[in-house]
Order: sequence, then structure tokens, then C-alpha cells
Amino acid sequence: MKSLEELKALRDKMAANMGIREDDSDNIRIVVGMATCGIAAGARPVLHALTEEVAKRGLKNVTVAQTGCIGICQYEPVVEVFCPGKEKITYVKMTPEKAVRIVNDHIVNGNPVNEYTIGSTVK
Repeated sequence: MKSLEELKALRDKMAANMGIREDDSDNIRIVVGMATCGIAAGARPVLHALTEEVAKRGLKNVTVAQTGCIGICQYEPVVEVFCPGKEKITYVKMTPEKAVRIVNDHIVNGNPVNEYTIGSTVK
């Protein structure tokens, strides 16, 4: 590597190979907290249920991903949903059954499940 241009070209080539999209403005992201606190609380089956339900329904504009600590360990498993043009919704104390309902009600039909959100849990 001899120049900044070579480095940028390599970055662009690798990003293309990884399938990274520069414009994912119409993509819904579902993020599951998978730090040790989340895993201990049952986040792995929640992640699996979300992934399976999205695949089963053939939802192409939805990405299910995992992240580290979200910072609210007492409410694990935590799932955050990012819909384009809307505020993030944080779901807490998730189960695989709740995850399926989130995909059906929130992701497919656009109706957040308020009783699972952090706002309904924290008083």
C-alpha cells in the first residue's frame, strides 16, 4: 500500500464483497443484545426465533443482527427495532414467543407491541 487512494480502493472492494450497502434507508434493523448478560437471560433463543421468523416470511428488507451490551442488563433479553424515519423501539424481557409477535405485529403490520417496550416496563 503506497497511497491513500490504494487504501480506499481496497476498502471499497472489500465492502462490495461483504454485501455492505451504502444506502439501506428502506431497511428495517432488528438488533439483539448478545453480551454475557443477554445470553444468560435467554437472548440466543430470541435471536434464533427472530431470524427464523424473518426467513420464514421471506422479509427481504429486514436485517437481524446482534450487538454487545445495550446497557440495561436488568431488562435482558433486549431487542431494538430501527425502522426508517421512525424512532427506535426498545423491547425488553423478550422471549422467543414475544419475538414472533414482534415480527408479525411490528415488522410486518407496522404496529409496535407497546406492552413489551421499555416504556411500559419502567415506571
